Amino acid sequence: MSFSLPELLALAATLGFASGVRLYAVVLITGLVGYAGWVALPGGLEVLANPWVIGVSTLLFGAEFFADKIPALDSVWDGLSTFVRIPGGALLAASVFGIDQAALAAIAAILGGSLAATSHLAKSSTRAAINTSPEPFSNVAMSLAEDLGIAGLLWLAFEHPWIALATVAALTVLAIWLIVKFARLLRRLLARVRGAPSPDPLAAGPSTMKDT
Repeated sequence: MSFSLPELLALAATLGFASGVRLYAVVLITGLVGYAGWVALPGGLEVLANPWVIGVSTLLFGAEFFADKIPALDSVWDGLSTFVRIPGGALLAASVFGIDQAALAAIAAILGGSLAATSHLAKSSTRAAINTSPEPFSNVAMSLAEDLGIAGLLWLAFEHPWIALATVAALTVLAIWLIVKFARLLRRLLARVRGAPSPDPLAAGPSTMKDT
């Protein structure tokens, strides 16, 4: 299938958002789609269909697949992946247009990087909160849900770009809500660790001083 300009923008946004959750899965799936001839990959994405790129992304995807399902290790992996997922999402989004459309590629890079940062922060925050639970099953279930969700989102991106864009928009709103909730929770936990300040008897007023 060929993509119109609006559909290319929808594809760029989807790849950017998905990269913030599973960058190596995005690279692998996109490469396999191109290698199998299911879709003629646009712009610079066609390089992902190279067998060497597919091989390396397969290894990285395998490492992430298992690391993401081990409590605590998944948070460490997420922390390290901050330096890869966000620029990776920007690069993949820009590659949708390639160097021949520099202005659109720059716009796509900004959009893809921003969406990757949003989804990555929401994922990292959610998984950190889940890791406070002593049982490992919720962690594994969430990780598998992310695997399946990203695969489904990429299928939509190539088959129904507009539905994929609408899904990304809804997920972005949800991600921002999760980030805000986690920030409030973290602020309350920090306040609890520091402890409430003890009252100053000099600021209590004459009536309190008289009672003492």
